[in-house]
Amino acid sequence: MEVNDALVDNLANLARLQFDAAGKEIIKKDLQRMIHLVDKLNELNTDGVEPVLHMTENVNILREDVVQGSVSREEGLKNAPESDGVFFKVPKVIKK
Repeated sequence: MEVNDALVDNLANLARLQFDAAGKEIIKKDLQRMIHLVDKLNELNTDGVEPVLHMTENVNILREDVVQGSVSREEGLKNAPESDGVFFKVPKVIKK
């Protein structure tokens, strides 16, 4: 696959990116290196190799649900810019 200016321009358009001339040359070189790496990987013989879905056999290892200390309401509201003593007060952002 040839990496040319048209390909880079198309990818930049799809990704909503803009490159100057120097940046475009860097991107072209990087894309060419990536394509070369994939071509090199395609040379490997993978017959009989099972696909790997997960790196380990462990599934859903969860920690114990242990009650731990928490911050009191007063402590939590201490640094609030505004509060009513129970809740944080914030500017209204939803218009009706």
